[in-house]
Amino acid sequence: MMPEATTALSPCSAKAGAGALTDAFCRRISYLRVSVTDRCDFRCTYCMAERVEFLPRKDLLTLEELDRLCSAFVGLGVTKVRITGGEPLVRKGILGFFRAMSRHLASGALRELTLTTNGSQLARHAQDLAACGVRRVNVSLDTLDPGRFARLTRRGRLETVLDGIAAARAAGLRVKINAVALRGHTEDELFPLVDWCAAEGHDLTFIEVMPLGETSIEERLDQYLPLSDLRARLAGRFTLQPLAGTTGGPARYLQLAETGQTIGFITPLSHNFCESCNRVRLGCTGTLHTCLGQEGATDLRAPLRACPQQMDLEEAIRAAIARKPRGHDFDYSRAAPGGAVRRAMNRTGG
Repeated sequence: MMPEATTALSPCSAKAGAGALTDAFCRRISYLRVSVTDRCDFRCTYCMAERVEFLPRKDLLTLEELDRLCSAFVGLGVTKVRITGGEPLVRKGILGFFRAMSRHLASGALRELTLTTNGSQLARHAQDLAACGVRRVNVSLDTLDPGRFARLTRRGRLETVLDGIAAARAAGLRVKINAVALRGHTEDELFPLVDWCAAEGHDLTFIEVMPLGETSIEERLDQYLPLSDLRARLAGRFTLQPLAGTTGGPARYLQLAETGQTIGFITPLSHNFCESCNRVRLGCTGTLHTCLGQEGATDLRAPLRACPQQMDLEEAIRAAIARKPRGHDFDYSRAAPGGAVRRAMNRTGG
């Protein structure tokens, strides 16, 4: 059933402006993360099982449907769209989707179109992405050791990813490296990654391992490495200068005075960043998650396919955003099989 059209502005919408997409806590939603596929050519040990059953292709939104949904969000004031997966660049025809979305960059309605990738397909797509208006990419890279990289990804090759990063730079794309901190696996990668990123001109963000994926709760607890430990080690070698301002997202940033590089810390377990959250996530099946740490989600595929009128789709989006919770509750006690967080990730394809 479609939500009833609203004629009166909520107090938050009235405060932010008639066209603003706001939740019940007056947070303006301007950032959309879009999973275009659940498929990936890696099987990272902290992310998915080695043998995984992917969604039937018929359950995925077509690229045209994803374009329509993303365009509806842009029409409601979203100014940043990040494409994710799985691995987004393994989806057939994905460059056509980027080309279609680039019209919103040309019009000025969208300020940034970007993606997060494992880098495996970046070498052959970097130039085309730049031509579509993509100006920066996030590349997931947890280690610079080829053997450890192969073990963590189960099937990836470090050389391929480094070639992709080099191609991205050659195409004029700015690269940010995302590294998951894993106790017992990547603790000794801190300074090699920092030094390499400084030499290559890349920003770097460390991420605490989250209670997601197929790994057992015992293994996940063993892998958990609080980023406060890494920050303390950095402080022993560098002068840390906190950076003012926020992106509205989970990262907290500082600058290393000696190198000038920016280091980010995403700490969903040890720091709650929800008060400034400006983002939502759209899964590849059309499910909208306004918070991955909560059970609630909204099916946008049904109104997308049932209603040709864009106004009806926008009303469905507004109704979903109105239900965005105040904050997440990532908790390892909820990460056991069947937990809400794990089910949410399964529905969105990672």
